[in-house]
Amino acid sequence: MSFTLTRPTPAAGPVRDAVAAGRRTRILALPEARWAAAALVLFLSALPLHLLGAQWWAWGPLYALTYITGGWEPGWEGLKALKDKTLDVDLLMVVAALGAAAIGQVLDGALLIVIFATSGALEAFATARTADSVRGLLDLAPATATRCGDDGAEERVPTEQLRVGDVILVRPGERVGADGRVLDGASEVDQATITGEPLPVAKEPGDEVFAGTLNGTGALRVKVERDPSDSVIARIVAMVEEASGTKAPTQLFIEKVEQRYSIGMVAATVALFALPLAFGAALQPTLLRAMTFMIVASPCAVVLATMPPLLSAIANAGRHGVLIKSAVVMERLAQIDAVALDKTGTLTEGTPRVTDIRPLTASGLAADTLLTFAAAAEHPSEHPLARAITDAARTRGLALPPVEDFASAPGTGVTATVAGRSVAVGSPVRLLNGRTDQAAAALAAQLEDEGRTAVLVLLDGTPVGALGIADRLRTDAHATITRLTALTGSIPVLVTGDNPRAAARLGADVGVVDVRAELLPQDKVRAVREMESAGRKVLVVGDGVNDAPALAAAHTGIAMGGAGSDLALETADAVVVRDELATIPTAVALSRRCRRLVVQNLVIAAVFITGLVIWDLAGTLPLPLGVAGHEGSTVIVGLNGLRLLRDAAWTRARSVD
Repeated sequence: MSFTLTRPTPAAGPVRDAVAAGRRTRILALPEARWAAAALVLFLSALPLHLLGAQWWAWGPLYALTYITGGWEPGWEGLKALKDKTLDVDLLMVVAALGAAAIGQVLDGALLIVIFATSGALEAFATARTADSVRGLLDLAPATATRCGDDGAEERVPTEQLRVGDVILVRPGERVGADGRVLDGASEVDQATITGEPLPVAKEPGDEVFAGTLNGTGALRVKVERDPSDSVIARIVAMVEEASGTKAPTQLFIEKVEQRYSIGMVAATVALFALPLAFGAALQPTLLRAMTFMIVASPCAVVLATMPPLLSAIANAGRHGVLIKSAVVMERLAQIDAVALDKTGTLTEGTPRVTDIRPLTASGLAADTLLTFAAAAEHPSEHPLARAITDAARTRGLALPPVEDFASAPGTGVTATVAGRSVAVGSPVRLLNGRTDQAAAALAAQLEDEGRTAVLVLLDGTPVGALGIADRLRTDAHATITRLTALTGSIPVLVTGDNPRAAARLGADVGVVDVRAELLPQDKVRAVREMESAGRKVLVVGDGVNDAPALAAAHTGIAMGGAGSDLALETADAVVVRDELATIPTAVALSRRCRRLVVQNLVIAAVFITGLVIWDLAGTLPLPLGVAGHEGSTVIVGLNGLRLLRDAAWTRARSVD
């Protein structure tokens, strides 16, 4: 059973808005989900009547409707495959269920139908939600842009009509309409959706900008350098679609075994009934032996050998803040032997904070005084750096004096009059403007070498100090790297769109040696595929739109749920709901324990089935004893798998290195 992710067609105007507003598919909007729900309701209605000994006419029709509602679609698809001379697993499951009903095991057959229909519905739902997220990504790019003519005239045109060489005007607060290069103007552009950088980037003539990124307070004239269909954001959509298509859920090992087993079981049952009759055997004992064989050889125990451990592990991980989206993901998570982590929002909190307050010695200012002047000047600003500075002052309980004559210059900083004194806060390069103030320049350079963003403070035109601002490392980042290294046997790789100095500094802090910085989304995908071409099973951990292609391309992808983008959350195979990084290695360890438990269950099921089948073929196995052995093995493997539901299983996984 497989599904294809189809690319949503971008709309324009009101239609586009309507798509954006209601783009999340509801599960009952899918026909697979409606049929599965109907089958489940009918099964649950019949089950108590059957178990309480009601007349067959009370529960029989309900079971029959369960078979029809849950099995007609896979059965029809299987028949179409059979027409093409292909024996499809869908048809095998329906035949197995009907075979169980034919020998009186109506409940077992109905349960198989319900499980199979529910699995198909969940797979269809996951695929639909991925398509929803891709559609939401397309909404990041603006529907229209302001194109400038050669005569200076401006016209509003759909972005898909833009061509290479066109010049567009991007006003303050607008999204950039196409990939291009700034011709004139200065501003700061929030391009976290593309590069993952936590802070807006200053843009001036000659700098590159990307479609879908958000312009700040300045106006920019941009020359289009890529066709809209080839923009970075369009390529992200294409990569997610491609990776999702090639990453269709694979069959679990037991499902592959079950296909062959079901064929063999049906063939053996027919042979066990027909051959003795052909040689003159009596009908009654022959039919009884065949029925007993069908019961003891039923794959119910084999099915339960896998699902209880997998579902129990998924439920346990969910209680501890890790959402595993399917049993296949839980199995894949146990296989990973390499990890690639994003920086901003993954290893770090994703929020800039003041880390250093350094007055120049010659200024005679205390640290709190320097911060007070800077925070007062930045208070009217909406820039993320300004919020970081004012938050730092608020944390220290500093009272901010009133501000007059506030002004903001994109890419430079702010100026204001604070307590009668002129204050300027901003970029060291722009504020110094070629002045030979060696102390201030050295202080800014030192902060930047340490991986900080340096913000210079001038008082009455004289540099008086600098603030260092950085994204704070998560408290559990280093421990997580250590545990992942122990589990996989290799140190994780850092893949980030941030600048090399900040990335290298963070890598050194957490013990990562392989640091790859200034990566666009396609570069992250390339890095993942390089690791996989070396035979590694790669786990990617990220949070942003820019991480989505790598999450989709990886063997397994995990998204940070606290501030993760919709696309990352839907594309990833698992989500860390509470942003607790340390839960990731615990989930990996739990999945490995789950895999061991599945193997145990398969051994138990195989021993019971083999023993009972040999008894039935070589001797005379009483039907009640056969039923007891079959049901007993089913109960044992089921209870063994449910052990992973206990909190103790998570605690033990947390202590595994």
